[in-house]
Amino acid sequence: MKNNSRSLLLYTTMVLLGLLFVNPLVAQRRSELMAQIDTLEARLLKTKRELAESQAREKASLAKADSYESQVSELKDANATLLKNLGNFAEVSNKNTSALNQALGSLQAKEQELRAMTNTMSSNDSSIIALLTDAKATLGPDAKLKVAGGSLVISGSLEQLFGGDTSAELTEGAASWVEGIAKLLKSHPKLGVTVEGLSMVGDLALASRQGTAVMNALRDQQGIAPGRMVARGRDGNFSEGVDILIHPDYRSFYQGVKAQTKN
Repeated sequence: MKNNSRSLLLYTTMVLLGLLFVNPLVAQRRSELMAQIDTLEARLLKTKRELAESQAREKASLAKADSYESQVSELKDANATLLKNLGNFAEVSNKNTSALNQALGSLQAKEQELRAMTNTMSSNDSSIIALLTDAKATLGPDAKLKVAGGSLVISGSLEQLFGGDTSAELTEGAASWVEGIAKLLKSHPKLGVTVEGLSMVGDLALASRQGTAVMNALRDQQGIAPGRMVARGRDGNFSEGVDILIHPDYRSFYQGVKAQTKN
């Protein structure tokens, strides 16, 4: 019994001694483990933070990429619209240019026509002035002459030509007057002739017959080409008689203007 007690005491002592030696080791090991845990937790936090930052950067990059894609799409649409508008503008511009060119061409043609008419009329005015001088020399100082409306007007009285205001047959005394006019017309073969019978009482039928009688005498007795002449009756207001208008051949006049316009 005594030996057992000693053995138990010895065992207990040895256990206590072992614990005394083990506890510091355990404490040291535990401290090291805690330090490692702290280190790992710090690294984990750092990793999580870096992961969060990386994810945030990724989201930002994705957002930028989406924004860039949206901007690229908008730019493509804007570029397509711009190209379409440019095409429309070019088409409209071409149409406007074509219309402007046509308008300018028409204006130039009108200006050329007006210039041709002005030149021709100026030439005709000069011809009428020369004709007036020639008429004075041919018909004598007693001839009734005037220039009106681009024509040389030679007037004869009804008494002189028909012996009164009711007849449409020329008298023998009218022959010299008709002959003088025919001589003037033959020296200016390119000019046209209008024979007007004038009535101051409104009898245009009689006035027309009187004008026609003078025209026929110029044609039949003096050989003036009928194509140069026309006769008509006209209200003379307060005048009566026969007026012979010598003027440019209007048909030839406009043909000349047309020809100059083409050149």
